[in-house]
Amino acid sequence: MNNNKCLPHTPPDIRHRIRELAYFHMIHESDLVCRQSTRIDRGTFAILCHLLRNVVGLSSTEIVDVEEMVAMFLHVLAHDVKNRVIQREFVRSGETVSRHFNIVFLVVLRLYEELIKRPVPVTSNCNDQRWKCFENCLGALDETYIKVNVPAGDRPTFKTRKGEIVTNVLGVCDTKGDFVYVLAGWEESAADSRILRDAISRENGLQVPKDITSL
Repeated sequence: MNNNKCLPHTPPDIRHRIRELAYFHMIHESDLVCRQSTRIDRGTFAILCHLLRNVVGLSSTEIVDVEEMVAMFLHVLAHDVKNRVIQREFVRSGETVSRHFNIVFLVVLRLYEELIKRPVPVTSNCNDQRWKCFENCLGALDETYIKVNVPAGDRPTFKTRKGEIVTNVLGVCDTKGDFVYVLAGWEESAADSRILRDAISRENGLQVPKDITSL
């Protein structure tokens, strides 16, 4: 005997109306709601959509317009949610969500020349008085935290005061602002000096000229 029950089917026009209302509320109702959903306000959202359309050629598909696919993309990035959450929020199928996320992802990468300003290298004969303090400087180094997944037994070591699980990453740039060395894998609690010693002592580690006496 078949015990399966027929699930109620929502007519396409009703689904479309629900989708329109949800999207309008999320993006157009107010800057506060838009920031909560996408981490940017309505004006910035409009500018981003304009750039994606006119600079890198993003266009609407048969079923999803540019604004909606950008909203789905930003919502995933803003809240680190799964496909099924976007399905529910935007009343879309999993295939539609995945396909349009990838479409936006690929065109956003092509915007880097518009969005990322390359630093201007400081030459050795620079007359700017602010550079005098950094004369003969080889570059800059700093550490940052990047979220990671680690075995349950190692989580206390990698946990920050805010409860996030992160790894301590050392990055080194030259005077042009280009990365020349990156070291990842240290726990959050590791001292800066310990990480730096490890970077210098490795076989293929951070190379520091012998005549440099301080960092």
